Amino acid sequence: MSHAAAPPIERGLPARWRILGFLGVAQLMLILDVTVVAIALPHIETDLGLSREAVTWTVSAYTLAFGGLMLLGGRIADLVGAKRVVLAGLLLFTAASLAAGLAGSAAMLVGARVAQGVGAALLSPSALSLVVTLFQGEERNKALGVWSALGGGGAALGVLLGGLLTAGPGWPWVFYVNVPIGLGIMVALSAMLPASSTPADRPRLDVLGAVLVTVSSGSLIYGLIVAGEHGWLSGVAGASVLLAAVGYVVFVLWQRAASAPLLDIRLLARRPVATGTFLILIATALMIAVFFLGTFYFQHALGYGALHTGLLFLPVAGATMLGANLTGRVLGPWGARRMAALGLIVAAVGMAVPAVSLQPVTTVVGIAVAGAGTGALFVVASATALGQVAPHESGVASGIVSTFHEFGASFGAAAISSIAAASLVGTTLVGFTHGFTTAAVVAVIAAVIAVLLTPGRVKAD
Repeated sequence: MSHAAAPPIERGLPARWRILGFLGVAQLMLILDVTVVAIALPHIETDLGLSREAVTWTVSAYTLAFGGLMLLGGRIADLVGAKRVVLAGLLLFTAASLAAGLAGSAAMLVGARVAQGVGAALLSPSALSLVVTLFQGEERNKALGVWSALGGGGAALGVLLGGLLTAGPGWPWVFYVNVPIGLGIMVALSAMLPASSTPADRPRLDVLGAVLVTVSSGSLIYGLIVAGEHGWLSGVAGASVLLAAVGYVVFVLWQRAASAPLLDIRLLARRPVATGTFLILIATALMIAVFFLGTFYFQHALGYGALHTGLLFLPVAGATMLGANLTGRVLGPWGARRMAALGLIVAAVGMAVPAVSLQPVTTVVGIAVAGAGTGALFVVASATALGQVAPHESGVASGIVSTFHEFGASFGAAAISSIAAASLVGTTLVGFTHGFTTAAVVAVIAAVIAVLLTPGRVKAD
């Protein structure tokens, strides 16, 4: 940012935290739009006649567009200024939410979800870039703790809100609720955020790179989804995964050759950034597994209503926010490696509880414990990846973190949907048990990797 734009940011701590509050609520909307929809899925499935694949795409279409275009959104924020991109993303996301609520068919709903994802891809990295710019040193760790608590806890609160809205005015309102909130935040941030400076040198945007990574990820998600019907070793699943692998290789080669690449591969190769992206991917995949399995277990297997199911996720919301908040406070003295391993072990223990004893009470307790672990991981991941990047890299680095966050949601939803397919389309509970068991094993393996990869300390700037 230019010197002319700096004074409004530097008016003091209260001004910074007020801006963080509005940005946090905006981010909260984006996170809510994954889990607030999850609770309404059985009702949307009935009204629009969705198959299991279409139900999964209702979640994954949003997170795929969100994650696939995130790097492009971060790059645009660096080129034209974070304020402009935040407001543009808010406008598109709000309009797409209205369209999703009005959807009368699966095609219209998925199309609106894609548009929501595009708006979110513009909003999220630019908002996180502003947070990184506004706060420094240990204060940044605390701000990221608040940011992560809003995101992680909001994911659980989204299920409660989804239950209230679905049981009340109906499932379209899980989308309509974004409209007045989005407009209000736009008005507030238009007045509070300083004008962004525009760099004199404005290289071209790497649209091809964004297309490559989005199509490759879409192919991988498709392979994970169809595995539920055709088998994990089927030709269609294998071909989709192979196509995704080839696409990712082409993406990396293009990034190395492009004059204005979407992603600086050298930035992603840095140990803190690489570690943070790995942790955010795992944390989000585990979080989505919790909500997907819990929501369908309570509603499909036990026959609970939407509001009843939402209320059962209140302990999950509290535990997730508590885990994120405490981690933000102790991350400095305890170190990132210790907190990453602890968060993953706690998540594994939580997942193992319903895997061993699939009962209503044990499931609530288990997913609440798992929520505390993933809440901690979100803070460690963000602070590790973003704590030592240069100011001019903050937009792209924030985009990388947010990209892997959404890809984790996409991959997690697709994988857990196929693993638990027998329970989602039938009456057996074995799919839920397999899902929780797989999630626990993944968390344990990730804990071992985290111990090897994660830096011991997040240094203050």
